[in-house]
This record gives sequence, C-alpha cells and structure tokens, in this order.
Amino acid sequence: MDHAATMRSTYELINAGDIARFGDLVADDYVEHQGGLGFPTTKEGMLDFFRALLTSFPDFRMNVEDLIADGDKTVARVRVSGTHQGEFMGVPPTGTGVDVELIDIMRFDGAGLVCEHWGVVDMLSLMQQLGVVPTGAPA
Repeated sequence: MDHAATMRSTYELINAGDIARFGDLVADDYVEHQGGLGFPTTKEGMLDFFRALLTSFPDFRMNVEDLIADGDKTVARVRVSGTHQGEFMGVPPTGTGVDVELIDIMRFDGAGLVCEHWGVVDMLSLMQQLGVVPTGAPA
C-alpha cells in the first residue's frame, strides 16, 4: 500500500472541501492524539473539526512541503494558509490571511486507512497573525 499517496489524498480532499470523501480514508476506530480544540478525539470529532475549520477559513489550503513514509506511518511538513472569514476558537472573523506550518504523523491500519494522527501546529504564529497575541519581544 502507498501510504504516502493516501496521505497526500487526505490533504487534496480537505483542500477541495470534500470532507465526506476524506472520511472514507479514515478508519472508524480512528484516534486523534492532537486534541485540545474542543472536538472529540474520534473520527467524527476530527471530521467535525475540519468542517468547522473550512467555515472559519473557506479558502483553507494544505500544501505538502515534505513527506516521509516508513512502514505504517507517514510524516509530513505542511504549509497551511487561508483567510479568516468565520469565528475560530472564539476569535471573530478578521479577514486576515494566515500562513503557518504544521507537522502531521499518520498511522495506517492493515486496510490502508488512517487510524491514528498526531500533529503539531504553530498556534502561536497563527494567533499572532490573527492579532490575538502580540508579536515581537516580550516587554
């Protein structure tokens, strides 16, 4: 199985706003290890997160800059961009364009479906770009 191709497909489907088809690539017993954003750590919770994210950033794009596959895991360095058009994490829409990096790790089950995910997003940079957190050196 080509897990790298499947991982790329997840990003392409999210970029296209096709969360239902994205969900087809995810196992029913999926576990989200990133958590912390107010959504259950289940498949449905993760799909709801992306639906909400696309409401907040309708032009949301995930562009893979590096992807490494080994065994049942893949790792990607991804640049994420979009325009803040809807409430996000309690922040009202700003109309601001954002651009942040993230690292994703996906594990695949025997059927080739994503069954686990770990992620690290540069939330500080995102919140600075949205004007929620000041930029520059601390006072």
